[in-house]
Amino acid sequence: MNKKIHIPADQIKPLATDLGTCIATAKITLDGLPVRFMYREDPIGQADSGWRFLSGLESDAYMENANNQGAYDINLIANCDPSIIPFLAAPIGAAFEKTEEGGDFQEAGDWEPDED
Repeated sequence: MNKKIHIPADQIKPLATDLGTCIATAKITLDGLPVRFMYREDPIGQADSGWRFLSGLESDAYMENANNQGAYDINLIANCDPSIIPFLAAPIGAAFEKTEEGGDFQEAGDWEPDED
């Protein structure tokens, strides 16, 4: 099954290039919802930036279904939601959230990555 990104390929601009890949949910890439939570963890491969992007509306059951998320170039996610761009140089362990619709990102101070 091919998934159709909500932004046509000919409309993707070079906003955040050469930063590697990330994981994003289908609510962002397919449904066009804005990013409301982003965090950076240790990369899982050479091309992986460690960035993870969520709309904030994903349930645990949604996240457990691997078909609801995928690996994408960060530039695609920057085109989906350019508000992420100023935070992309943040270090591993950083997390940011939007606490209200249309608000700005703030540090997610109470967030901690899962420990393996």
